[in-house]
Order: sequence, then structure tokens, then C-alpha cells
Amino acid sequence: MNTPNLLTPSQTVGPFFTLGLQQSASLEQNRSPVTNVISGNGHKISISGKIMDGNLEPIPDALIEIRQPDNLGKFNNPNFLGFARSHTGYNEEKEFLFDTVKPNASSVYGAPHICVVIYMRGLLTQLYTRIYFSDELEANSRDQVLSMIPERRRGTLIAQQKENIGKTIYQFDMYMQGDQETVFFHP
Repeated sequence: MNTPNLLTPSQTVGPFFTLGLQQSASLEQNRSPVTNVISGNGHKISISGKIMDGNLEPIPDALIEIRQPDNLGKFNNPNFLGFARSHTGYNEEKEFLFDTVKPNASSVYGAPHICVVIYMRGLLTQLYTRIYFSDELEANSRDQVLSMIPERRRGTLIAQQKENIGKTIYQFDMYMQGDQETVFFHP
């Protein structure tokens, strides 16, 4: 008996993953309500980076979603969506890019951070991590979640600030495995 070539659940991410991620030449065809931009009050920043595989090669087809509080540290602001989506094929370097506002800490025991979810081929479920900021040393030192991570691994969650012609850019590369593996959290 010959069985048809059916996709199994672990195979469905790969073949269909880029649907909806490619930028369309026509505005009529590209009406996704979720983009890589979060608008709101506060200091405008960009976050870019790569997702690296075990061979330190950039992964070209991953999807990254972020969720963040507003510039006052509030998640429940009806005028602030706080959610965006990007993919690693954003440019020739296979980077993702987000344009957003810098969040504030959502509690006195925390530091400003952005929650990240990664979807990509080879993963049977999504991965969760956080982006903290290199220019928030004092807040990072008191953050309850960051302080639970061994000190030698905390740097994998900290985006490095760069200035580029008056615009604040943070570089945040994520490593799936190896000596530099990013800290990932259980939901």
C-alpha cells in the first residue's frame, strides 16, 4: 500500500513559514495588522539582530514576536498595542528589525525589558526570552528575573546600545545553541 506524502505536525512549520512574512509590492496585498513597528509616546528606538544556529550561521526564516509595556511600564494602555512581529529575512544580513519605543519597567522590582517569542523550523514549539537594555545597569541589577540567571549567562539577554545619526539602535543577536546560547524561559 502506498501512502501519500502527508505533512506531519513537526514538518508543517518549514514549508509554510514564510507565508505572510514577505513584503508585498502592492499595498492592497499587504494589509497585515501586525507589523514590525510599535508606535507610542516615549523615546523611539530600533532593535535589530540575528538568530544564529549551532554553526554560528544566521537563520534566514525565523519569526520573532515581541510584547512590551509602554513608556510608563503599563501593559493595559488602550492606546498602545505593544505587540509587533518581524522575521529574519528582513535584509541581506538575515536580520530582524523592530522600530518601537523604549519600555519602562512594569514594576519597582524589574528592569525595562521586552518579551520575545521565536518560531522557526526545527522547533516543535516556540521559544521565549527577554530583551534587556545595556544602558539600564541599575535597573538590570535589581530585576528579579535577571538576577535568577547565573551571572555568566545574563549577557545573553542584554541588547547593546549603538548610536546611529541621532537614532538609538540596540543590537540583540540570539544564539540557539553553543557557548553563547541565549537564555530561554519556560512559559
